[in-house]
Amino acid sequence: MDINKVEIDKFVHRAQRMHGRLADLYQNVNIEPLIPDVLPQTFVELGNASEIVQLATEELYQQNEELILTRNLVELERQRYRDLFEFAPDAYFVTDTKGIIQEANCAAVKLLNALQQYLVGKPISNYVALEDRQSFRSFLTQLSKCNKVAESVLRWQKRNGELFDGACTVGVVYNCAGIPIALRWLVRDITERNLSQLTLINNECDLSQNRPQHQYSKGETISLTCQEIWYVCQGLVKLTTLCPTGSEVLIGLLTEGMVFGSSMTKLHIYTATAMSDVTLINIKLAEIEANPTLNHIVSPKINQRLQQTEFLLAISGQRRVQDRFYYLLQFLKQELGTPVAHGTRLNFRFTHEDLASACSTTRVTITRMISKLKREGQISFDFNNHIIVKNI
Repeated sequence: MDINKVEIDKFVHRAQRMHGRLADLYQNVNIEPLIPDVLPQTFVELGNASEIVQLATEELYQQNEELILTRNLVELERQRYRDLFEFAPDAYFVTDTKGIIQEANCAAVKLLNALQQYLVGKPISNYVALEDRQSFRSFLTQLSKCNKVAESVLRWQKRNGELFDGACTVGVVYNCAGIPIALRWLVRDITERNLSQLTLINNECDLSQNRPQHQYSKGETISLTCQEIWYVCQGLVKLTTLCPTGSEVLIGLLTEGMVFGSSMTKLHIYTATAMSDVTLINIKLAEIEANPTLNHIVSPKINQRLQQTEFLLAISGQRRVQDRFYYLLQFLKQELGTPVAHGTRLNFRFTHEDLASACSTTRVTITRMISKLKREGQISFDFNNHIIVKNI
């Protein structure tokens, strides 16, 4: 585990001071006649220098232990979401922007009746029925221009030639420069489903129909139970946990149309906080299990949470604070941004404390970096104090 550079610099500075003082003492002993008080004074100075080195070493060890604990927490969460990918009940693919398969989970292998080695490296279009391939290529071309999750219903073909109707939900992954670099596909076999039910997929009004709405004010903690999930109708919700050092770790920022709940995590500490005034509805897990249509509506939203958490894990894995803050701004720009004349405006206000928590650093550090970016003209603020990111 690498030690924070600032702490190493402090250690080196203290060590240099110690060596300088020792050099002075030796020079005095060699030049001046040895008098009775010099040798005891030398030992005193050596003892003080030793204590300085010991103190610096202890501080470095403490910093290193905290970094190891944080890294272990991130690794556990990464493995959890890797397992969610591999053992998700629906077929999940990751491709490049041309549709070449890079990853496929267990359900994808079963759905297409093909071993993983036959899928990876092959165009996903190979598994689309011939009569639908032209439509598929047109759909693939449009994906890079789409800022939201896209959906399509096509005829798919298994490796043994068997055809089935498949509904696919696709999200585009962008790099820090806003360039599409990958596609994430969720594919479900809907052959046996009544076609009239397909029109309900992702229909937001059906989720809130005949359900009571719950209001939470900004700053309130949202109650969580393991028998239900929350659906965000309006506002912004922050999901956090605590690492062993007591610092807060951001694991989700949820806006309209997203879902969350304690049943979706194994973290012992899992807190949902309203970042603005929010409107929520709750949906019982038993209802989702008993209603195939509702299950089909909710599944892509859970997948959306998975994608967001992967992004946040990648941010927390950055070693330097300035890199974490840079990628956090890109994440907020993608998830909460609205294009304006000179960049992208974040739709919600964030305090320096909020941003510091998301970057696992201090408010003072975030304030300093914001000031620097403002001076460089890379960010600005509107009259409501919302951040405008200027294509950094």
